[in-house]
Order: sequence, then structure tokens, then C-alpha cells
Amino acid sequence: MKKDALDAIALSVRSLSMDAVQAANSGHPGLPMGLAELGSALYGEVMSHYPGDPNWPDRDRFVLSAGHGSMLLYSLLHLSGYKVSLDDLKNFRQVGSITPGHPEYGETEGVETTTGPLGQGISNAVGMALAESKLEHVFNTDTHKVVDHYTYVIAGDGDMMEGISSEACSLAGHLGLGKLIVFYDDNHISIEGDTALAFTEDVEKRFEAFGWQTMSGDAYDTENLFKMIEEAKKDATRPTLIRLRSVIGKGSPNKAGTAAVHGAALGEDEVALSKRELGLDENEHFYIHPKAVEYFENRKKELERQYKEWKSTFEEWAKANPELKKLWDRYFDSSIAEARKELSLPAFEKGEKIATRKASGAILQELAKAIPNLIGGSADLAPSNNSTLEDWGNFSAEERLGRTLHFGVREHAMGAITSGIYLHGGFRPYAATFMVFTDYMRGSMRLAALMGLPVVYVMTHDSIYVGEDGPTHEPVEHYAALRAIPNMRFIRPGDAEETAEAWMMALEHEEGPTVLSLTRQKLAVYEKADPNWRENFRRGGYVVKATDGRPDVVVVTTGSEVSLALEAAEKSKRTVQVVSISDRELFEAQDESFRERVIPSGVRTVVAEVGVLQGWEGYVQSKEDLFGLNRFGASGKGAEVAAHLGYTAEGLTKVIDR
Repeated sequence: MKKDALDAIALSVRSLSMDAVQAANSGHPGLPMGLAELGSALYGEVMSHYPGDPNWPDRDRFVLSAGHGSMLLYSLLHLSGYKVSLDDLKNFRQVGSITPGHPEYGETEGVETTTGPLGQGISNAVGMALAESKLEHVFNTDTHKVVDHYTYVIAGDGDMMEGISSEACSLAGHLGLGKLIVFYDDNHISIEGDTALAFTEDVEKRFEAFGWQTMSGDAYDTENLFKMIEEAKKDATRPTLIRLRSVIGKGSPNKAGTAAVHGAALGEDEVALSKRELGLDENEHFYIHPKAVEYFENRKKELERQYKEWKSTFEEWAKANPELKKLWDRYFDSSIAEARKELSLPAFEKGEKIATRKASGAILQELAKAIPNLIGGSADLAPSNNSTLEDWGNFSAEERLGRTLHFGVREHAMGAITSGIYLHGGFRPYAATFMVFTDYMRGSMRLAALMGLPVVYVMTHDSIYVGEDGPTHEPVEHYAALRAIPNMRFIRPGDAEETAEAWMMALEHEEGPTVLSLTRQKLAVYEKADPNWRENFRRGGYVVKATDGRPDVVVVTTGSEVSLALEAAEKSKRTVQVVSISDRELFEAQDESFRERVIPSGVRTVVAEVGVLQGWEGYVQSKEDLFGLNRFGASGKGAEVAAHLGYTAEGLTKVIDR
């Protein structure tokens, strides 16, 4: 350990963080100043990474779960040689900069995930550690290790208070993810003041109960910090929590240790006083100690040597294991072009009655055969979601090769862990639960959309037809809520054939997540009037039932309501065209001529969807032509609930014929 060099790095981090936050007059200087020594230790000595190849598969992952302390990360990325310039630091929190207020995946080289909403980062990290462990067992051989890295996390008091972190860390302990090391920044300060206002539990004991190894120490005792990290690495069967007692805003004479330094610039006077306290020139801004520069110049050479050694090992491994190398290439190719050559989706007969959740389960089994890196599972609802990969085993502490993940009743963590699995690289993950429980995982789903992660969410039991479980389990506002998330695809297939296309759409979409909205109740596979329906379903909508000549009414509908609309059309006195909208946003993005062919202008339009119809208003001329449900459901048999609420084919026919 070169203590003088690490001290120079820590001093530089404090200098850069103070000045960047002050220049922006916005930000959180407290954490970067409080944990500068930890950051210098991680990037200066502990972590295996390579700025020349930020996407190196075997790099250690670092997650700043306490994302408000982003200047800690940006400073270290700049110092260690990533493409984060001094000008980028000076543009902290400015529009268009690569140094936004909280770290954002895809915006800044070296940032592994978008953090800020507390608890998310540490939960993503559980997914990363899970992915590392699984890849290790798939690809390492007795003679070559091509996967062997750690996931490091900095989490604060806020992360520990958020419930999602307990969900995720409980699962991490159960699964024995020994290469996950979390540093808990125990500074006893949150925005409102001392954490004693609301948070007095023994976090170490909680994590011990989760099955973690725990340690504690002084954030400024670097020698002991290295010892604890080495001790953490010796335990391959338990993740480790290292509680570090720190001083928020360390170096600030008047604000250190107080809430005043958490989320606001120090102020010019206090910055000047802090620089004096730290032995810096108060008139010099964005100072970097020469020893820090010299140290990282040498450190880059060492990291490059480690990287090249891995590359050499990888080449030897590939030559010795050509079949494993082919599999590796399949794992790390996000497209499913190769899988299409091997894929044989199940066929469904016209008139066959099958719930789309069950159809999805049958499709999933075939997808698993053709896509070897497809993994996922459910929040304790796999038998209902039909989300088990039946022939591929369960992932567990004892069996790392299993492909079905059992998240337990932890929906929010499931969402974040699934994102972490994708962020790590090597997998196409999915997560399943009842649609109503997207309420629990919305925060994680929103961040997946923000990051553009192609995660698939299998959301079953998608309407009042759930029935006996009653209004607590019957989604009505959820279609609108999920469609409202930017960059989130929301697909409601109307029968088993459409479900197969929906799955392919989801897996081929690489720019963001997809929600598959699936039914509990059986639906008949219907005839499609459009001979190119598969292609047009992928464009957002197509004509299921056409008319001879111009129709009197076009019924625009989705999911299970397509069957309802077809039945209503048969009962109606009018000539009715029925349209299945797979994805409203996708349909609205098509050219006008396509949309005109599907929903001709000048013809009365009725919209039918068994939920809140927010967003459909522009499809109709009169609100009376919106056939939805602006109330919660009821408990009883699905068909009886629908009759009780008036949501039947007869009810829709009345709207059509009015």
C-alpha cells in the first residue's frame, strides 16, 4: 500500500468534489468528501478494471448505490483514465454534460448502472454478482478461469432504510453470493438530520440474519480497510458487509458531520476554509495532486498488464474449448438471430381455448432451448405465471447452472436484480408476477426503461377476470400506468398466436424493456382477416375482423377484449371492423397510411379495454364510445364479476349500436 499516493488521490477527490458542486451550486459534497479514502483505495489498488476497455467482461463492477455522491465516482473515473475530462467535471450537473447529478448508465464511461433512487444500486449489484457466479460455473474449466471478478458497492444509510435493499440482500445471502462486497457508509446523517430521528437498528445484525459476513471499521484506517477486503474475499459462500464509520463532509471546518453538507454546495466561504483545512490553495480550483497523477500513470500500466494477461488466458481457453467459445459468443451476442435458426415455437389451433399465460409458458420452454442465456423467474408465482424453465433446473447456492430463478415474495428486488443481471452482461433475463404487483416493482421498471435495458416482464392475471381474488388483485389502472413510462413497451396479445409474436417482439427489442400483459382466463385462438397479421402485429396493430366495404364502426381493442369485441360484433346490427392493438405507442409511431388502413378516418371508432382508458381519448369522437372500467373490480368468478360490472359482449354491443 502506497499510503502517500492514496492520500494524494483522496485529497484530489475532495478538491474536485468541492469545486464541482460549488461551480454548479448544486449537488452533494458530503459523501465524496467523507469517503475519499475508500474511493482512492478501490480505484487505486483494489479493483481490477481497465480504462482502455470499459466493457471488459472480467472487470470488477463498482456500484455507487448512494448515487447522490456522484462526484466521488466522476473524480475517480477522471483520475484513473476513463473518458471523463476535467472539463466534464467542471460541467457537473449541466445540461448535455456526461456528469449528471446522479450516475447514468450509457451516459458516462465507467458507470455500471443508473443510481440515485436509494436501494436500487445495491439491488442491481445483487443481480451482477448472481450473473458473475453463473457465468463462472458455465465457462470456467479446471485449467482456465475466464470469469473471476467481484462486485463492489458503496451504500449509505438511505440505501439501508429503503425496503428494496433488504429484499435483495436477503436473497443474496440465501444464494451465497460470496463475490459481493458492500461498503456501508455509516455517517449517521440524512437530509433531515441525525439518522437517530428515524433509524436506530443494528444494520450488521440484520445482515448477519440475511446470511452475510459482516465487519466494521474506521473509514480512514486504510490499512485495516485492505485487511477487511482480503478477509471478505476469503469467504466464498457469503456476501460481505463492511460497515465504515465515516464523517460526512470530512475536511469542512463548519459543516462536516452535519446535514448541511449532505445535499447542498458548501458555499464559497466554506470551500475556502475547507481548502485551508486540507492544506490547499484556496484560490486554486479543481486541484489535482501531482502524486495522484503520477500514481495513476503507473496504475494504468499495471491494469493494462492484468488485462492483457486475461486476454491471453481467454485466447488459450478459447483454443482449448471451441464449443464453450461458441457458447460464450452466443451469451454475449444480444441479438437472437442465431436462436431463430433453432427455434420451433408451438403451434396453436384455431378455436383452441388457452389462457395466454399458459401459451406463454409453452413458448418459454421452446425459447429456452434456442436461447441458452435466457434466464429468469417469478416472485413466488411461477406455477401461476407459467414462468419456470422446466428442463433447466433451479439456480441456487448449491446449483449455479440452473436457469430458473426463485426470487421469493420480493417483487421490487426482483425488478432491480433482473436489471443487474442484464447490466452485468451475458444474459437475457425475464421476471414474472401478477400485473397488479407492478405497483411494487414500478421503481425498478422505470429505471430499466431509463437505462434502455431489454428486460422482459411477464405480467399475468391482467384484468378483472382474475375473479375470486377480488379487487386487490385485479389491475384496472395498470395498463395506463405502464404505458405512461417512457421507453417501456407494453404488449397485450389477444390469443396464443399473438402471444408467440409478442414474445419474439420482446426478445428482438434491444432498446428497452417490454411488458407482456397475459390472461388468467382461457381465450379462443381466433381467425385473422389480415394475411400479414404477424408483420402488422409487430407494427402495433392489425385488422382481426374485416368487413365487405366500409364499416359502420371500428372497434379498437387489446388483449382479452379482442375476443369480447369479436363476440359483440357478431351480435351487433352494424357492420363492425375489429382491430387488435398490440402496442399503442408502436402503432401511433407508424406512418399515416398504415394507420389509415387499420383504423380508417371518418368511421366511428369505439375503444374497448377492461381498465382505465386514459390515453385512448384521441381514438374516439365521443366519450360515450369509450368502453372501459373507471372503478375497482369485485370478488367472484371472473365471468360473474364481468357481468356485475357490465363488462360483457352485450354491454359492448350496446355501445356499438347506440
